[in-house]
Amino acid sequence: MAEDLSECLVVGISSRALFDLRREDALFVSAGLDAYREEQLSREDEILPPGTGFPLAQAVLALNTPDAPRRAEVVVMSRNSTETSLRIFNSIRHYGLDITRAALSGGASLAPYLKAFHVDLFLSGYEDDVRRALDGGVAAALLYDRPDDPLEPAEEIRIAFDGDAILFSDEAERVFQADGLEAFARHEAERAREPLPAGPFANLLHKLSHLQQAARREGVTPIRTALVTARGGPAHERVIRTLLAWGVEVDEAFFLGGVPKTEILAAFRPHIFFDDQAAHCERAAPRVPTGRVPPVAADGER
Repeated sequence: MAEDLSECLVVGISSRALFDLRREDALFVSAGLDAYREEQLSREDEILPPGTGFPLAQAVLALNTPDAPRRAEVVVMSRNSTETSLRIFNSIRHYGLDITRAALSGGASLAPYLKAFHVDLFLSGYEDDVRRALDGGVAAALLYDRPDDPLEPAEEIRIAFDGDAILFSDEAERVFQADGLEAFARHEAERAREPLPAGPFANLLHKLSHLQQAARREGVTPIRTALVTARGGPAHERVIRTLLAWGVEVDEAFFLGGVPKTEILAAFRPHIFFDDQAAHCERAAPRVPTGRVPPVAADGER
């Protein structure tokens, strides 16, 4: 019987995001495909170390319980060919990850296959794939290297989101960039009761909220979300009213008014943090797993 993934939380993750393949990627760049292929085949039984997305993949798979419908799936989506993927699958088996599905594109873009697998979130080390996923309406992020001394994540899934250009559109952020803080504050105060347009991660938040509500009815709380935004008062009001209008909630919200995000994130201990600003990501990445969300292409642009 065919399985329907549309009701599950589906995370598509590249092999480079799931495992630490920095050395192998450097070999590919310096010596080419044949050298990379030979390296992977000769080391197929050598287990790869965890990558930035590994803790999140573990936590997502832990949403599933025996003798119950599956709540979540992780799909490995790799540019590897079938023969160079053997080491990846051996590593998956070594760590006991309940991953049964994969898309191996042999060097081609993975973006066309995301909708076929009903992917809600795509994590990759290739910016081109991330941009194409975002352009196709799938939440996606470019992962930074795993922290050298990562925090021990909580047992529940913890995901932290920036607001503008992530959960919400970049409408207000464009006002700030063009006209400054005062114009931004005035713009948001005037539109406080007007919900913000949805951003690239709004659908993911809706899916997480749906899973949270279902889990709470069963007496468990396996997911915790946080909004970590540079907004402060009075620009917080429009955000709160937007979430109410959407019928979703975040468990924790931090309106920082320009205060750096890093210490808040370290205290929250997310499995992953999503932001669109490179400066915020670069400060956060040494402390917590971090994904940068490039801007979505405007109509007619690439």
